[in-house]
Formats: sequence, structure tokens, C-alpha cells
Amino acid sequence: MIAVHDAHRHIGVLPAHPFYAGPPVNPDTTARETVAQLRADLDAEGTELAVVMPNYGVPKAEVSFALNALALEAAQADGRIRAGLWTSPRPQDAAATAEALRLAAEPEVRVLKLSFLLGGSASDPRCRPQLDAIFGTARERGLVVHVHTSPGSTSDIDQVGELVERYADDVAVHLVHLGGGMSGHIKLIGGRFFDWIAAGKRVYTDTSWAIGFAPRWLAAEIERRGIGHDRVLFASDEPWGDRDGELVRLRAAAGDGELGRAVLHGNAESLYA
Repeated sequence: MIAVHDAHRHIGVLPAHPFYAGPPVNPDTTARETVAQLRADLDAEGTELAVVMPNYGVPKAEVSFALNALALEAAQADGRIRAGLWTSPRPQDAAATAEALRLAAEPEVRVLKLSFLLGGSASDPRCRPQLDAIFGTARERGLVVHVHTSPGSTSDIDQVGELVERYADDVAVHLVHLGGGMSGHIKLIGGRFFDWIAAGKRVYTDTSWAIGFAPRWLAAEIERRGIGHDRVLFASDEPWGDRDGELVRLRAAAGDGELGRAVLHGNAESLYA
């Protein structure tokens, strides 16, 4: 059995929130509050390496910034864990982002996490100073920038792709969720992802949240084009993803040969170990 490395998962419990004008809820039922709970999960799974970053999703950026310390604590407590730090493009979060970037000097840090779900956009000039600082720190310290993708609005690959064009010549950009939905999958797998690779962009992705057809198509396009096998990683996105389901689908798509070994183990080993 191929050893599994998890390139994107979260730690921390969020406050209940009234999503979509409903009652306050905690949908992320497997969220882990302590390092001990996370380590127990890794033990049970047999996960050999995990990139762990703050949980997020409620419209309170300060909650996720506060969890940077927990992600770093986890990485310092367990040799299997690498830390990702929460950052923000929003101008009102500039001071908190600057503090997160100071923590990026810690040797256990491998990732700076960025999402537009809580506000801001790649094309907003008010976000440019924070984005330049985030990617500049990643460049200086050899870190990877994780960017959430989902269809529509500011997380759409049409928007997030601007970051690839602007920064990925010399900064590794990990597009979480393979574009995040039908339109994103088709835009990326249908050409854009491979065009970026061919152009020398340091772009990566994972198949968490991917619709059923997408991992199969991605694997087929990698084989057909002869590039991209070193740019795809397994990620559970726990507690928002389903680790067991994600793993079954990616194993079925990638097989147990060279591609399977790369996406389940080798690529994360190269990028994050």
C-alpha cells in the first residue's frame, strides 16, 4: 500500500455561525480542538505527513489568525506535521497578516494560507500590498502559498488565476480544490493548469472537493500530455472534507503505479517535507 501524505487539512474549532440566514451551527463535526486529538487522527489514519493550518469559514478573520499558534504548536510537537499559517488579503487585516508573516520564520512552517471567502479579491488594488507581502515572504523563505478555489465570485479560478500569472514564476502556488467545482475543474483540466505548467509556472493542485469525473479526467490528461504528474497532491481538507472518500477516489483515478505514488506521497514529500 502506498504511504499517504495529506497536503491540506485544518486544526481548530470555530464558533457556531448562522450560515445562510439559518440558526447557528457547527457543520465541521470532525474539527479538532487540540494537538492531541489531531495526532490521534493521524495515528488512526496512518498518515505519515500532514500540512496543517487554521480552520476557517466563519466571517471572523481574528478567529483563524488566533489559530496560527495552534497550527505551529502541532508542527513543533509532532515530526509528521508541517504548519500552514492563516493570512488575509484584506486591508483591515494588514496588522494581523504582518504578525503571521513574522511567524513564517519558524522552521516548521511550510505554507501561507490565503482565501477570498472572507473578503478581498486578487484584482482589488486595496489588497495588493497584503498580497505582495504574502507572496514576498513565501519567495524569501521558500514557502508555498495555498489559495482556496470555488466557482464564482472572488474565489473563481478566473480571479485566483491572476495570482498564478502574477507570482508563480518564482513562488509555488497550490490551488486547493482543483478549481472548486464544475466550472473550475473544466477550466483547469481543459487546459489552463497544463498551460501554466508548460509556461514554467510553479503551480500545484489537489483533488479535495472534486466532482467525481474530475480526478479521472485529470489523471487521463496527465498521461495524454506527459506533464503534471509532479503537480497534483492528495489532500483531505478535514474537517470540511471526507478523508476516506477523497482517498478512495484519488486512488481509483491515479492507480497504484508511478502516478499514484507521486500524488499520494512523493509530491508532498518533495514540496513539504
